[in-house]
Amino acid sequence: MPIATFDTVLINGSVGTGKTTAADRLGGELERCGIPGAVIDVDWLRRSWPAPPGDPFRTTFALENMQAIASNFRRAGARVLVVATVVETLDQLQRNTAALASTRLLHVRLTATSDAVLPRLTRRHDDDEAALRWHTQRHPELARALDQAGFTDELRIDTTHKQPAEVVEEILATIVV
Repeated sequence: MPIATFDTVLINGSVGTGKTTAADRLGGELERCGIPGAVIDVDWLRRSWPAPPGDPFRTTFALENMQAIASNFRRAGARVLVVATVVETLDQLQRNTAALASTRLLHVRLTATSDAVLPRLTRRHDDDEAALRWHTQRHPELARALDQAGFTDELRIDTTHKQPAEVVEEILATIVV
């Protein structure tokens, strides 16, 4: 049976780079390999309203939920947690690592050009013009912030011309022996 060399795979990137798709498919591949795990889409852990004052992206709330859910998954036997989220700073990465109780985390950074992201966001937000406009404007802004964050020891994958299966294959090659 294959062995995972990491207990957490945190998939990070700007909007539209394929984080959720990669996490979902990676979870399926780990299951197929017989490696116990779970997938956490942090967007769902922060989905509440109204946003608390000073925390428009509900970061603190998401971390609290992530800690509880990660603990439950690990107690149930998950050896690898696959997490799709946006982490903008080294401090946030450390806080996520602590919330996930990770001792061996692989930080995967997905990137993509704005030209590649636009059709993805259009498909996702085809019924909400305001959301499409916000996400389209947010992509380059967030990509710049991630470029300047100073992340090290990460697996960086440009998803511009890659299918989700290719992205997952690259991640699997890094985490499974």
